[in-house]
Amino acid sequence: MNSTVSTTPFSDQSPGTSGLRKRVDVFRQPHYLENFVQAMLDVVDVGGATIVVGGDGRYYNDRAIQTILRMAAGNGAVRLIVGQNGLLSTPAASHLIRLRQARCGIILSASHNPGGPDGDFGVKLNGGNGGPAPTSVTDAVHERTTTITQYRILADAPDVDLATLGESSLGDAVVEVVDAVSDYANLMESLFDFGQIGELLRSGFRMRFDAMNAVTGPYAKEIFEKRLGAPAGSVVRAEPLPDFGGLHPDPNPVYARDLIDAMFADDAPDFGAASDGDGDRNLIVAPGHIIAPSDSVAMLAANAHLAPAFASGLAGLARSMPTSRALDRVAEKLGVPCFETPTGWKYFGNLLDAGRISICGEESAGTGADHVREKDGLWAVLLWLNILAVRRQPIGDILREHWRTFGRDYYERHDYEDLPTDVATALIADLRARLPTLAGTTIGSLEVTLADEFSYRDPVDDSVATGQGLRIVFGERARIVYRLSGTGTVGATLRVYIERLEDDPQRQSLDQAQVLEELAETSRKIARIEEMTGREAPSVIA
Repeated sequence: MNSTVSTTPFSDQSPGTSGLRKRVDVFRQPHYLENFVQAMLDVVDVGGATIVVGGDGRYYNDRAIQTILRMAAGNGAVRLIVGQNGLLSTPAASHLIRLRQARCGIILSASHNPGGPDGDFGVKLNGGNGGPAPTSVTDAVHERTTTITQYRILADAPDVDLATLGESSLGDAVVEVVDAVSDYANLMESLFDFGQIGELLRSGFRMRFDAMNAVTGPYAKEIFEKRLGAPAGSVVRAEPLPDFGGLHPDPNPVYARDLIDAMFADDAPDFGAASDGDGDRNLIVAPGHIIAPSDSVAMLAANAHLAPAFASGLAGLARSMPTSRALDRVAEKLGVPCFETPTGWKYFGNLLDAGRISICGEESAGTGADHVREKDGLWAVLLWLNILAVRRQPIGDILREHWRTFGRDYYERHDYEDLPTDVATALIADLRARLPTLAGTTIGSLEVTLADEFSYRDPVDDSVATGQGLRIVFGERARIVYRLSGTGTVGATLRVYIERLEDDPQRQSLDQAQVLEELAETSRKIARIEEMTGREAPSVIA
């Protein structure tokens, strides 16, 4: 029976670039999830529409999906496509939206944030192009959450059986439970040379993929072990668990410690990789060397022509502003444009929809292309494997050859996590006020050639994004970037990005910490980090 339930607005339902993320206990408040979902359904107007629903399997995913299905049916949606057992990686959701021409997708994930009863939960709206909803839509959703007085739901409907493939009825809507793993694997097989990659994996080449007990486990098992023939056990921690097995499913050197230890051991595999909670990020590791995400996207772009999907070349490239400038030099050599965008995949989506770019990436381990409208961890791993299958060189050799050709960007991100929001905001405001005094000055051994706050005019729709991070640029040689992250659920995270270019091959094997020591100290002093936060060092160095 379709019911209309009275409710009152919540004051904290402003979605960020990655949707609404809060602690699980916040979402479990009476009417909280329903308020936000109704706001999304009102803005999109789902009457007569097809909707894709799924998530990363974290705690509360199963209950939230049942609520969303009842609400979507209660709001007039006619077909609800759900991943089996409610599981759907973010890139697979993007593909399914596009494949089935759905009006939108509702993705349940807090990405790389911890899960479990005391962990985080999230709800994100994707548009009909498969990508994150644009700012105009998320702003409208937030506005709707401030005035909402009721929501519609099939209150007495039984739970949908999400374990069994096929169709069932929910009110006047059809619920279709699909094998999203096969759909996604078929897409990957159309983009890469599975025959050549399979030969590599059967030749004695050893890989290790750590799914971190998150959503990519079933996808990785199907692709790497079943379709490509990698030995059983090449994919580890493959079972998605509501609390990710106690892991923090962020593929960085701190939280993917088991993978790093394996790849730095004497008997290391030839190739290592990991993905995050919802499958859109990646970590690539060579024996004895971690491939920085900024380097990875640059190297993928430089070698993309070796994969069938890019055999005819690239239309262009794009990176988020904090990502190192390694990709810019690849674009210059290829003779294609390179766009510098704000952080947030929706900015890449506009460029992809317009056919302006083919590959894009962020320093936060997100890499993607024009096959979907989300970053895609397994896609990046497969492109790496395709390149290795063609070149038949150790990944470390390819890395060093790339540096010799394009220069090496020594690069780190220093995260100061869980800062009081007012403290983090005050730090940025203080630095912003002092930026005009820095241009033209010499700090240590470096001259400041630019000090500004990054803004972006979208070349596709002419929209403008301001307040996208503070930049201190030392010519082509070095850069420091400061911005506040919106991916956490408690306090604020200050991210400080430092990079230094070294184009002398004789100096490209120096210790990274040694090369960046002066710049790291400069970044702390310029922003008065210890003085304003009390922190002597970052929480995480990525």
